[in-house]
Amino acid sequence: MLSNGVFKKSIMKEDIIKFMPFSREKSPVKNTSLKTAEEMNDIVTGDHTRLTDVQADILKKKRQRQHENKLTKRVIRETANAIVDYNMIEDGDRVMVCLSGGKDSYTLLDVLCTLKTRAPINFSIVAVNLDQRQPGFPAHVLPEYLESIGVEYHIETQDTYSVVKRLIPEGKTTCSLCSRLRRGILYRVAKELGATKIALGHHRDDILATFFLNLFYAAKLKSMPPKLLSDNKEHVVIRPLAYVLEKDIIEYAKLREFPIIPCNLCGSQENLKRKEVGEMLKAWEKKEPKKVWNIFKALRQVVPSHLMDRELFDFVELTSTMMDDELLFDEPNYDADDSPED
Repeated sequence: MLSNGVFKKSIMKEDIIKFMPFSREKSPVKNTSLKTAEEMNDIVTGDHTRLTDVQADILKKKRQRQHENKLTKRVIRETANAIVDYNMIEDGDRVMVCLSGGKDSYTLLDVLCTLKTRAPINFSIVAVNLDQRQPGFPAHVLPEYLESIGVEYHIETQDTYSVVKRLIPEGKTTCSLCSRLRRGILYRVAKELGATKIALGHHRDDILATFFLNLFYAAKLKSMPPKLLSDNKEHVVIRPLAYVLEKDIIEYAKLREFPIIPCNLCGSQENLKRKEVGEMLKAWEKKEPKKVWNIFKALRQVVPSHLMDRELFDFVELTSTMMDDELLFDEPNYDADDSPED
C-alpha cells in the first residue's frame, strides 16, 4: 500500500470515493413512493405537476443530496490527485495549514483532515492563524472552531495591520507588503512548530489569475507552483487545492457551514488587477469553458524549445541533428478533449 512513503493514487481514489458524509437513512414519511407510470415519467421529464407536495419535496431533497455528495467527492478527489501528482505529503510529515478564516483555507483544512483518515501514510496537521490585529477581527471564531473539530492549532499574534497602514498610502494595493510580512512570520512559526510542509489554500483560479497577472503586468510566463522550496531552502510550501475550482470551494464552504471571517484589510480594495483578471476568466468560462481548462492544462505541458527563453533552452548551440524527433512546426490538436471529470 505504500510506495516510497507517499500517497498511492489508485488506493487514494478508491478510498476517497467511500467518503460519504451525508445520511442515507430512509425518509420517515410512509406511503409516498412513486409507483405509477405517469409519476415515473414525471421524474424522467422533470414534470412535477402531478406529484404531491410531499413527493416533490422528497425528490428535491434526494437530488440535493446527490449533488452534495458529488461535489464533496470531486473536491476531495482533485485535492488527492494534486497531492499525488506533485508528491506534496510524505509519510511522517507535519503539515502546517495556514488558516486565515476564509473559504479556501477552511476547505483546505477540512479536506486534509478527511484525507488524513483515508491516506495509506501517516502525517499530522497543525492549523496556524496569524492574527494581524485588524480592527474588529473576531479573535474567538477560529479557536472555537478548531477546538470543536479537535485539530491542533496555534494562533500567532503580530500587528502587521498597523505596519501596512503606515507604509501604504490610502487607496493603494496592500497585498504585496502584507503578503511579504505574513510569509516571513509563517516561515518562522513553521520552524518553531517543527512543520515539514506549509500548506496554502490557493486553488486553480488563483493559479490561472497569477499566470495572467505576470503575463500582462510583469512580462513573465510565471504562476503559482503547486510545490516550491523557499528562498532560504528551509521550507517546502504546498498548494493541495491546485486542481480545485473556486466555484466548487464556494459551494463546499456553504455546505460545510464554515464560520467565514471576511478580510477587511484587502477585501475592501475593489479595483485590484487580480479582480480584473478574475472577471476576464469568468467571462471566458461562461462563453467557452474548455478554453480556460486548456490554459490550465498548458501550464503542465510546457515546451521550452518552442518558446524564446535562452535560459531554458540552448538556442545558441542548436544544430540540425539535435531535434530529429521533434516537429519544427507543430500542428495544434484542437479536438483533444480531456476535461476534468464532474
